[in-house]
Amino acid sequence: MRPKPGEAPVGKTLFDKIWDFHHVATRADGRELLYIDRHAVHELHAPHAFGEMDAKGHTVRRRDLTLVVQDHTVPTRTGMPLRSAHIDATRLAAQKHAVSLVDVASPEHGIVHVVTPELGIALPGLTLACPDSHASTVGALGCLAFGCGTTELVHVLSTQVMALTRPRQMRVNFTGRLAPGVGAKDLALHLIRTVGVDAGRGHAIEYAGEAIRALDIEARMTLCNMTIEWGGRTCLVAPDEKTIAWCQGRANAPSGAAWDEAVAWWRTLATDADASFDREITIDCSDVAPQLTWGTDPSQAIGVDEPVPSDAQERTTAALGYMGVQPGAPLLGVPVDRVFIGSCSNSRLPDLRSAAAVVRGRKVAAGVKAIVVPGSSTIKREAEREGLDRIFLEAGFEWRNAGCSMCAGANGDIGEPGERVVSTTNRNFENRQGRGVRTHLASPVMAAAAAVAGRIVDVRDWLPAETA
Repeated sequence: MRPKPGEAPVGKTLFDKIWDFHHVATRADGRELLYIDRHAVHELHAPHAFGEMDAKGHTVRRRDLTLVVQDHTVPTRTGMPLRSAHIDATRLAAQKHAVSLVDVASPEHGIVHVVTPELGIALPGLTLACPDSHASTVGALGCLAFGCGTTELVHVLSTQVMALTRPRQMRVNFTGRLAPGVGAKDLALHLIRTVGVDAGRGHAIEYAGEAIRALDIEARMTLCNMTIEWGGRTCLVAPDEKTIAWCQGRANAPSGAAWDEAVAWWRTLATDADASFDREITIDCSDVAPQLTWGTDPSQAIGVDEPVPSDAQERTTAALGYMGVQPGAPLLGVPVDRVFIGSCSNSRLPDLRSAAAVVRGRKVAAGVKAIVVPGSSTIKREAEREGLDRIFLEAGFEWRNAGCSMCAGANGDIGEPGERVVSTTNRNFENRQGRGVRTHLASPVMAAAAAVAGRIVDVRDWLPAETA
């Protein structure tokens, strides 16, 4: 537990170090003003935020620290008009306020949580605000990010500070080694089913342990992306040599002497050995199986080799009814109608590589609609350079342009009523991917295997013998 008032101080956590460095003042209501290094805005909020600023006569205090990204409503099918009311209004607002815009035709275009780390907007030790609940994705780099509402966004854009109540702190230690076929998405779902959807409420989370250190940066982003799904306010992973190598050369990363200075500071960004947390959780990864959801929130997940729960709680009964699955029965063998590989959870190059490895030389099952949507145009180009697009296309997948696509369906990419979808997204609420659509969250390899089999399968049975 953290020390009480009057007790001897202890070492600082990673969160403490970044928060304290950015602390500006404490308000009379007890909230602290935190300096925000970067803010990223997408088109669902930009028109409202900039409209409020215009009404109040405000201007953007630091245009050079502001990035606007078009992603949620951008069509991903080739040949479709790249227009929407939100896109058009956002473009006009960005021009009026002279802020950087990653527009629909930009070579850097993509999902805001993918683009900001790619461009070096999000970096270790920085603070970032974004009007989106999955802002915590960039915590994987050791960047302290906060989701915010439109009113908060207007305040940040106008003043460069954000008023926050200092959250409690929690460390989640992932021990052991992941088995073949198990990845960061499985860790996230296993954690959420273990602790519940409210366990992180009011907390800043630090992910630590040998299993986290073994993950690549993109996999850490997947885990951090899911933090909000169990109530966490924000999250961090301590930057290490993998982080430094990943950030080097990014468009907005420092260079020369400034790079050396930044790296020297980043290497100090770790929790002190004598620091304490309000709560600690330890998860042994050794026996975690590939996970997928059976119900209508991310905590309603099971290992692929487990049966659907059969308790009689009202919440369970409602989820079973909506999803059309049977208590006590396995999900293995349940037919699927659609597979979606994409979103800010699982649309990065390693995600696409792992899915392509499963479908290589195989075909999508008859009657299954399967699409792959890269998280950014940069990822799309890199994947095409490696020939991943050909693997997916030859298997019968659609290969789309970058964008949010079917994650929330804001651009028309939705399933048909009653369809069962295996999806690499982060949310499976009722009607999330279309009215009456039944969504099973899973990893890219689990989704890819389901597309080929036409049903839910255990991807471990599809791995080469030397890795199984």
